[in-house]
Amino acid sequence: MTEILDRIDGPRDLRGLTYEQLEQLSDEIRHFLVDTVDCIGGGGHLASNLGVVELSIALHRLFDTPKDKVVWDVSHQVYVHKILTGRKDRMTSIRQFGGLSGFSDRTESEHDVFGAGHAGTSISAAVGMAVARDLKGDDYYSIAVIGDGAMTAGMALEAMNHAGHLRTQKLIVVLNDNAMSISPNVGALSKNVNKIRVDPLYRNAKRDLSEFVEHLPLGRQVWQGAKRVKASVRDLLVPVTFWEQFGFEYYGPIDGHNIAELEATFNAIKRVPGKPVLLHILTEKGHGIPEAAADPIKSHSGTYWLKKPAAPDAPKPKPSYSQVFAEATRELIESDPRVVAVTAAMLEGTGLAPVHAKHPDRVFDVGIAEQHAVTFAAGLATEGIKPICAIYSTFLQRGFDSVVHDVVVQGLPVVFAMDRAGFVGDDGKTHQGFIDISFLRCLPNMVIAAPKDERELRDLLYTGVNHSGPFALRYPRGSGPGASTVEPMRQLPIGRGEVLREGRDVTLVGFGTSVSECLLAAGILEQAGIDAAVINARYAKPLDEELLLRYARTTGGLVTAEENVRAGGFGDAVLELLADNGLATKNLANLAMPDQIVDHGPQATFRQIYQLDAAGIAARAKALLGASPSAPLVTLAAT
Repeated sequence: MTEILDRIDGPRDLRGLTYEQLEQLSDEIRHFLVDTVDCIGGGGHLASNLGVVELSIALHRLFDTPKDKVVWDVSHQVYVHKILTGRKDRMTSIRQFGGLSGFSDRTESEHDVFGAGHAGTSISAAVGMAVARDLKGDDYYSIAVIGDGAMTAGMALEAMNHAGHLRTQKLIVVLNDNAMSISPNVGALSKNVNKIRVDPLYRNAKRDLSEFVEHLPLGRQVWQGAKRVKASVRDLLVPVTFWEQFGFEYYGPIDGHNIAELEATFNAIKRVPGKPVLLHILTEKGHGIPEAAADPIKSHSGTYWLKKPAAPDAPKPKPSYSQVFAEATRELIESDPRVVAVTAAMLEGTGLAPVHAKHPDRVFDVGIAEQHAVTFAAGLATEGIKPICAIYSTFLQRGFDSVVHDVVVQGLPVVFAMDRAGFVGDDGKTHQGFIDISFLRCLPNMVIAAPKDERELRDLLYTGVNHSGPFALRYPRGSGPGASTVEPMRQLPIGRGEVLREGRDVTLVGFGTSVSECLLAAGILEQAGIDAAVINARYAKPLDEELLLRYARTTGGLVTAEENVRAGGFGDAVLELLADNGLATKNLANLAMPDQIVDHGPQATFRQIYQLDAAGIAARAKALLGASPSAPLVTLAAT
């Protein structure tokens, strides 16, 4: 039942409701969220949104949004915000192809003032908006909502430091403390954030002492000259707070599920002059839905309790690449005391959670700190440890300087296991793994590999762990073709591909995920009378130069396929090789991700759109060989 929710079309509709009605609205929104996520297949950021219902309502009631700017960190928790800002009727399209984004998106609504998907960016953006406001002579509040997990990101603390230095007014940072990001947070800062309290005794004592001293003769001068006394009183009552050292006025912690308390505190904060304010609220991930609150890790990504159990006779699902990687990592850890794994707040996503549970002293979760993760791994490598740094392709971008400065320049043997490479699916534009080949291929002595299937993932990981320099291994989200993973891992020669099918008319060269599509495409071409060879490149750097040059010379030419942008990608590397050897005309086509920001939707859909599936590869090859009329490459503008 959504009696009150049905009447909410925008923030203004919240302002005439009583607190009793707001409590009912909160309950209606929670059940609407569960129904929405279940409707789209049970996948979506559920628990985090259940935890910010009251906060979202309070922000949109008390502030004049979108004139007042609310920036959501990561923004996976914006479902309630979207419901309250006119998108309620489109919620069943969220994370669906052509539908609403699962994150904040500036192209979607004027209320989405800043797009996000990665952690730690909100305070920097909010500070920028506040300074722009002052430069233009405008008047509005700039508010950043950030979780305690994201607050461990170095960028967030850098922004706090800058804002305090500027003494930015009408800047509010809401620290949403639920002790979770996806998994429980780690690190000293996260562990101690709940210990930071502002005792009413301190605020009252500070006020009373000020009033007492200022009533004495020359009292104002005495008070200004006796800050040590003021500090001493404060230190007796509570420790000097971490946040006040950044130049922020600190309020909290308060109950983040109590709208009346939230609103009273926001009203008090609005009267704070001359400095930015941090409001510390305590919330529960999954709040209001018992099943979600009972397991916030599972409910982070959907309605796990509503999923129907598989039929007893249903085939066992294939393991995901993440699971295959994690199992191989476990085997390596148990067979070699020098092997460790490092991840940045992604134990669940990388599949390493069970490995960490079994080997907590060999699997390190450093929190949302990719740059630290990379340099931490580099430090391990200097002492003979073999670190596997498991970071999503999209998140390794954040640690690029450390990859260059701390690993590559020193030639250290760190393995980068890049999950979610290529089309990422429902998470969309901020999570696409579309540039890792490009930003790593330019680095001297970097090895870049991608498996054609699950068994080759294991073999390449083993190869990387036993390599004497930096080694990057990219693999996609989801499951592979279903290759066996029971065989012992073996070392594969670096810079050597393999021929999977002989042919004379054209050679299809796949890298990673595209290899299986190239094999299927060769079958389609065979039906059209075209004899296609298929090569599994395995390595984008170093290339198997001898193999590629031989097939460029002995067949009609090469068609490369990869899930990375063309600029600087695998196909570019092949074209450079052919051009250097006078064979540039034998480079028939480089099929790749487009030179545009790709939105959210099923991986298979985008492979079809951008002709990276079997049918598309075959069609392009036929057109290039003149076997069928040439058709323009289909493109899709980002929405």
